[in-house]
Amino acid sequence: MALYLAGLALLLVMRGSFSWLFFGLAFLYWLAVLVPGLAVCVRRLHDIDKSGWFILVSLIPAVGGIILLVLLCLDGTPGDNRYGPSPKAIVQGQATAIG
Repeated sequence: MALYLAGLALLLVMRGSFSWLFFGLAFLYWLAVLVPGLAVCVRRLHDIDKSGWFILVSLIPAVGGIILLVLLCLDGTPGDNRYGPSPKAIVQGQATAIG
């Protein structure tokens, strides 16, 4: 399916008449995904008590993306940290059974 869409996009770009539309839609999609993606990464970094600026680690060639991925996969700090309460914390008396 992806190969089909890539071929269709290439065909439209080669024709020239729809190239501005294709790249315009791709740019709008990129903008729509970029901001929420950055927000999720920063929020996750705050969960492990790291500054949101650690997202810039991904700019290190070859290993930056791997380092950021490892940081994002770590378990959050237990309890509160300097960025607020833990999202996993169970407030006493408000725990509900699942199942």
